[in-house]
Amino acid sequence: MSDDSRPAPSGARTAAVIPAAGRGVRLGPGAPKALRTLNGTPMLIHAVRAMAASRGVRLVVVVAPPDGAAEVKTLLDSHALPERTDFVVVPGGDSRQESVRLGLDALPPGIDIVLVHDAARPLVPVDTVDAVIEAVRDGAPAVVPALPLADTVKQVEPAAVPGGPEPVVATPERARLRAVQTPQGFDHATLVRAHQTVTDNVTDDASMVEQLGLPVVVVPGHEEAFKVTRPLDLVLAEAVLARRRLNDGF
Repeated sequence: MSDDSRPAPSGARTAAVIPAAGRGVRLGPGAPKALRTLNGTPMLIHAVRAMAASRGVRLVVVVAPPDGAAEVKTLLDSHALPERTDFVVVPGGDSRQESVRLGLDALPPGIDIVLVHDAARPLVPVDTVDAVIEAVRDGAPAVVPALPLADTVKQVEPAAVPGGPEPVVATPERARLRAVQTPQGFDHATLVRAHQTVTDNVTDDASMVEQLGLPVVVVPGHEEAFKVTRPLDLVLAEAVLARRRLNDGF
């Protein structure tokens, strides 16, 4: 029996939800961000493969643009994906939060752990995915991968005029700050309750669990799990893929 066919190391069933309904304005006009190509393959396919690379992930739910579910389903069908993993495509909503909720609604019974992963983080290594899953299995209701900050951070008062000078309010202690990545991992029931309870527009799902008063823990992230949001990020992502091909032969 091959490694790919072995059962997951725990009885917990894990699914990944990938919200991919955004337009990606900062990358400029054209296709939605998730459908931009890296090394000739859409970022979304790279992200799906990154989740499916974990033997713990048995299902990947892709949340497509509201009018693009059929296109995304065709896209997934046209690329080689691990046979041990099931894939489902559902239409998304007007916000990321609504899209994740629609992805949660598509999960079958029996899912214990849910990963929520940005389609714009196509190169996250499988070791990071596995570390998040293991931390949830060990009892954490919510887990986020994160990196220490290299830059000093300033809290400012927003400028009255866009592009104008911004007065510095405070300098947070850098050693206590982390730059959060994905996939974020959750106890399934906890994440469902967070989406049923928290109505604020939040930037990540872990913030919703925080608002429930439940603990969120951090595990080490990875420098290759960066978010592709600007044209320069595409250049960096291509460079990472080129290095992987040299090192790993693909």
